[in-house]
Amino acid sequence: RDGAGPFRSLGHISVRPRPYQFVPLLMALRLDPVRMLIADDVGIGKTIEALLIAREMLDRGESTRICVLCPPYLCSQWQQELWDKFRIQAVVIRSGTISQLERELPSGDHSIFGYYPHIVVSIDYAKSDAHRANFLQHAPKFVIVDEAHGATAVSSAAKGQQQRHELLRDLAKDASRHLVL
Repeated sequence: RDGAGPFRSLGHISVRPRPYQFVPLLMALRLDPVRMLIADDVGIGKTIEALLIAREMLDRGESTRICVLCPPYLCSQWQQELWDKFRIQAVVIRSGTISQLERELPSGDHSIFGYYPHIVVSIDYAKSDAHRANFLQHAPKFVIVDEAHGATAVSSAAKGQQQRHELLRDLAKDASRHLVL
């Protein structure tokens, strides 16, 4: 972590990052745990920047599992980006995929959130009262939160956004968890 390179992950990616996309990675390698907000403009490559950090953490052995927490309509896109560009095979956990994934679990006491090594989770699925405690207990130690602005604290009674905020607040309580927003 002390040095900027060499990066272990570059041999495992199929994208050519632009030089500025290495800046968040360099910053992240100086943090323990990684707690970072990437707030670049639209089209700059925040996904690439976040996944460069994730891939490097995996390849260094500093993380063994990752989670992307995102709105349900972005789950499939994240799954595709993880595989196509970073060779990370993830399953999508949302209301439409849960029954099939649960059938694939071996017999015994397994959490859907803890069984699969790399997961893309609908934030709306994870925030629900029925799944929140299970997600918080079994979530990986490296979490990327896409569209994090949708989880800001609200002063009105917007319950959905409030539940998202509470979920992220509770994730952040684990002082060893890496969070890339």
